[in-house]
Amino acid sequence: MIMINNPDFNIRKIAESGQCFRLNQNPDGGYTLIAKGRILRALDTPEGSALDCPQEDFDLIWRHYFDLERDYASIRAAVDPDDVFLRSACDYGRGIRMLRQDPWETLVSFIISQRKNIPAIKACVEALCSRYGEPLGNENDNRFAFPSAERLAALDEGHFIACSLGYRAKYVLAAARMVASGTLDLFAANQLDDNGLMEALLRVPGVGEKVANCVMLFGYHRLGRFPRDVWINRAEENEYGGSFPVSRYPDTAGVLQQYIFYYARGKN
Repeated sequence: MIMINNPDFNIRKIAESGQCFRLNQNPDGGYTLIAKGRILRALDTPEGSALDCPQEDFDLIWRHYFDLERDYASIRAAVDPDDVFLRSACDYGRGIRMLRQDPWETLVSFIISQRKNIPAIKACVEALCSRYGEPLGNENDNRFAFPSAERLAALDEGHFIACSLGYRAKYVLAAARMVASGTLDLFAANQLDDNGLMEALLRVPGVGEKVANCVMLFGYHRLGRFPRDVWINRAEENEYGGSFPVSRYPDTAGVLQQYIFYYARGKN
């Protein structure tokens, strides 16, 4: 068991921040994350957050995955002192961290996310995983890894429609075939600058700027990206005259976006 005593680390807030669809609450109040081909159980306690993993896994995987090398307090401290709304959002969302997720899983998840609420997105992702992902843990876990592009590329559109993807089915299939064939090399894409990465992602059918920005932020850790959804648009309109000052925060706008998203939903 690893204890993390850091006010900028809160599993519940991370789970509710909308960036990851496989970090889910358990009946006992803890959380289970499926990522990196592993199952991680976590719990927020008065003493800090407890991660149920050996030290070796924490050092090799989870420290980096949870971006624990970064000082989030300094990001919050750099917010414009006159921006009362943003400072309130930062205080409310303190504990959220930007996960270093797998680009392939992130791409598919955010293609699915279009015009769906978070519970529906999670249900679709779990349907894909339970049907086509490799089993994880022991036979009692009933947990599955996210399916590979090669596995999904071998299917037809009907398999995705059966997972309630609707019109997104053809887009997920197209993405899988692009990645499986090497037409889109998600690993090599990480070497591109932001403009090049955006262009590469926009070549995927069904991927527009919002989905591409989500993939860049949540899958490639491009923290300057600022995806906009209904909650962000509403905050921009109500608090910033229609436009958040992204240029003021070129390297951290994405972190601030998460604070705003969490604050806007929580205060609604």
